[in-house]
Amino acid sequence: LTVALGQIGNFLAYTAVPTVLVTPLGALGVPFGSILASYLLKEKLNILGKLGCLLSCAGSVVLIIHSPKSESVTTQAELEEKLTNPVFVGYLCVVLLMLLLLIFWIAPAHGPTNIMVYISICSLLGSFTVPSTKGIGLAAQDIFHNNPSSQRALYLCLVLLAVLGCSIIIQFRYINKALECFDSSVFGAIYYVVFTTLVLLASAILFREWSNVGVVDFLGMACGFTTVSIGIVLIQVFKEFNFTIGDLNKPNMKTD
Repeated sequence: LTVALGQIGNFLAYTAVPTVLVTPLGALGVPFGSILASYLLKEKLNILGKLGCLLSCAGSVVLIIHSPKSESVTTQAELEEKLTNPVFVGYLCVVLLMLLLLIFWIAPAHGPTNIMVYISICSLLGSFTVPSTKGIGLAAQDIFHNNPSSQRALYLCLVLLAVLGCSIIIQFRYINKALECFDSSVFGAIYYVVFTTLVLLASAILFREWSNVGVVDFLGMACGFTTVSIGIVLIQVFKEFNFTIGDLNKPNMKTD
């Protein structure tokens, strides 16, 4: 139930605020989950994990401060215009070509031994998942209106739903494959960074959310995203290290 509520909230967030803000902030589930697990499930959260939680929250605050303050696409007509933009269509063709190469040629041979193969497949699919989610929210606003565009909005919403469903199913398949072959902590940390980067790239090409962002805000968002990513890596990758703040006070015993 809580996962379903979280996904509904995530969907509503994509329809209300810029993608460049929602996607990186999705990482806050990792520090909050780690803190709750340390109290409810009695899992150990070492000093690096606590530092990672602090960095993730601090980076998220920087992202919120410097994110775009308004949407660049707010109507179905604007969405249709963006979807047919030659630059975005060309980008999707490149992504589809890379996915075909990865799924049918590279993954069968190198997937079980190279973690970046499965991560690349899942992250490239994010180029369809997140824009489709945002597009469904925009198209759904006109479906129940009695105007000539409501029929087009319905067709567009159905197409985006089909794309979203297919991409999610394929993502689940390769995420499960990756978790069978690699450590979940390492996979989760690398996957977050690569997935978020490619989603932001796809959203920037489609929705042009960066067009009204100044140099200072751009650098602020880059620093915030980097800080969040470092925090996620500290939480996920180093969670098995038995290291506490008390270890800093131990003298360094050297023997001849």
